[in-house]
Amino acid sequence: MTTEPSNGEKEGHGGVHAVDVARAHGVETMFTLSGAHVFPMYDAAVHADPPMPIIDVRHEPTAVFAAEAIGKLTRKPGLAVLTAGPGVTNGVSPVAQASFSGSPLVVIGGRAPAGRWGSGSLQELDHPPIFQTVSKSATTAHLVTDIAPTVDDAFTLAGSSHRGPTFVDVPMDEFFNTTTVKVQSPGNTTAPIEPDPDALARIAELIRNSARPVLVLGTDVWADHAEEAALQFVEETGVPVIANGMGRGIIPGGHPQLVTKARSMSFNQADLVIVVGTPLDFRLGYGIFGGKDGATPALTVHIADSPGQVSTHAEMAASASGDLTLVFNGLFAALTTPSEHGRRPDWSAWVASLQDEVAVATARDNELLTASADPIHPARIYGELLPRLADDAVVIGDGGDFVSFAGKFVEPKRPGGWLDPGPYGCLGAGMGAAMAARIARPSSQVVLLYGDGAAGMSLIDVDTLVRHNLPVVMIVGNNSAWGLEKGPMNWLYGYDVAADLAPQTRYDQVVTALGGGGELVTDPAQIGPAIDRAFASGVPYLINVITDVNAAYPRATTGI
Repeated sequence: MTTEPSNGEKEGHGGVHAVDVARAHGVETMFTLSGAHVFPMYDAAVHADPPMPIIDVRHEPTAVFAAEAIGKLTRKPGLAVLTAGPGVTNGVSPVAQASFSGSPLVVIGGRAPAGRWGSGSLQELDHPPIFQTVSKSATTAHLVTDIAPTVDDAFTLAGSSHRGPTFVDVPMDEFFNTTTVKVQSPGNTTAPIEPDPDALARIAELIRNSARPVLVLGTDVWADHAEEAALQFVEETGVPVIANGMGRGIIPGGHPQLVTKARSMSFNQADLVIVVGTPLDFRLGYGIFGGKDGATPALTVHIADSPGQVSTHAEMAASASGDLTLVFNGLFAALTTPSEHGRRPDWSAWVASLQDEVAVATARDNELLTASADPIHPARIYGELLPRLADDAVVIGDGGDFVSFAGKFVEPKRPGGWLDPGPYGCLGAGMGAAMAARIARPSSQVVLLYGDGAAGMSLIDVDTLVRHNLPVVMIVGNNSAWGLEKGPMNWLYGYDVAADLAPQTRYDQVVTALGGGGELVTDPAQIGPAIDRAFASGVPYLINVITDVNAAYPRATTGI
């Protein structure tokens, strides 16, 4: 029960004030698994005007992965609500993923009653210390009067550069208490970070003097709403681009300057690599490019959305940080300002050589995409899927080798259409991400690509998809193994152990038992028709494709 006096004050229990703050920050859906410690959040959501939808899952990680993916897709903090003790601790890995990925996320946890603290009440645990190393903040709202300002601070911090997860828990007795709050929240009013113009001028000079530059666009370009500025910068300068993470789709698949398929040649022959919006981690050789066979290494430039994200381990020619739209606009302005060294050189020959390599790679890929091998080569699945994807499709990867093939073949046509676990590499994230994608993009195709190992971690939440009418197409590349480990262990030891799964497990029958649809595919010619049936079904539908365990993805890094 709530009341709103004419002076703008609002009276209600702690859940009412927390939900009001969440709404002010753009939250439209709550993800949770039921628990009495957080009942006030549910009561507030049910009685809000309009009510806030509650998506209740079968295992807490799915709720947090879903909220994290909502943050990635909408670029506003997602909300997960977890009951005390094991409910909260089950959310640690998804919060860590959000931290590594820079995803805006708020987790609100229940907490044992303050009035019983220290006496051993059910699920009494001090949660914030557990989250402090994997979140931007982790704190307790000790009193009902603390809830609105503490939750407001958490949402503001989560949604501000550099984005990431925050955690707040509330003692059960204080959650149920009633208080009056005058102003719940104005939403996030944080000003954009202004980049240093001198730093941009130095980078522009490096670009101008480069003969073979390459630009890498990462997740934070999308998260920082800089996709239009980035595309304009690319098209007006003519620089070749490699996409990374949710940077995929900013330069549409098939664009002549998108040379991701020529990644090795680009990095080995470039004289300047400008990395924007992603860490210089294992995915990018820790910021070391070129230098093979006695060649001169490329100069490295790192640009981040906030000062704390600029690399501290890599040797760099220059760096900058700030709002990435302002960065791209400032760089272009600096590039087009006359300098003593003149304008940038003509890169057309460099781009043409990379386009030739893209054409060679594309022809090589087509052989795999059309392979008729028995057992099925996992690439054939993508050969059938790609022509059936709409431009606004959301593709989600959750797995090892099978999803690595997706990274190789899938080039989204639009930004915000690719989701994966990011650099943390946490399997089991896909089901929650699929829920989020169906909610955030109700008219788009949503395709969840599962390795069979990853599928086993979250497939029970098909029940959630069915109960909440969230149709998703799931495709399992089923090679009956932990493929990412089986091959390397054989290479190291000459044998493998703890790497085999039961042969040809019927994941499709799990989905049909939970109320969805599904089928088993062993003939490559039947993959395409099965995908058509899945899209037409209107229900959660799983295609279980038996693939060749020996068709391992040829990766260029071990992540070490």
